[in-house]
Amino acid sequence: MLELINGRPENTSDRLEKEKKCYDFLDSLGIEYQRVDHDAADTMEICEEIDKTLGAVICKNLFLCNRQQTAFYLLMIPADKVFKTKDISAQIGSSRLSFATAEHMEKYLDITPGSVSVLGLMNDADNAVTLLIDKDVLKDEYFGCHPCIKTSSLKIKTSDLIQKIIPALKHEHILVEL
Repeated sequence: MLELINGRPENTSDRLEKEKKCYDFLDSLGIEYQRVDHDAADTMEICEEIDKTLGAVICKNLFLCNRQQTAFYLLMIPADKVFKTKDISAQIGSSRLSFATAEHMEKYLDITPGSVSVLGLMNDADNAVTLLIDKDVLKDEYFGCHPCIKTSSLKIKTSDLIQKIIPALKHEHILVEL
């Protein structure tokens, strides 16, 4: 049985630094959030149970790059939307998009596969990654994401994403429609 908890864990001694950094970041911005700790979300059944407990749908966060691996993108889309590269390539002026490597994910976002999150942009000091947000993500009052690890999920107000988180990350975002 999953439990919805307000804020950061009371004891963070067994948590990874990148997870603690997410809580520090959110707390420093005065953002209220709720958290669910869980096993790695490797199946749809686990994801559905997490979503139900959170009361928010966790966004799919896809880390993409161009063919030359010189331009990188973090795409936030609703979990139920299907991603097709042709639908986004024209909108951002970059053809031949594909999934970036785990090495690039680690290098730019300090995140491993399965843990991709908009919060990873706090590790992209050089602004090498462009944030893309599907407009449907902004329709809901809340969105869900990982705190840079796949064994916890957060529920955050979408308005806080736009008004506080993205400006603090010093990343512009591009709205796309898939």
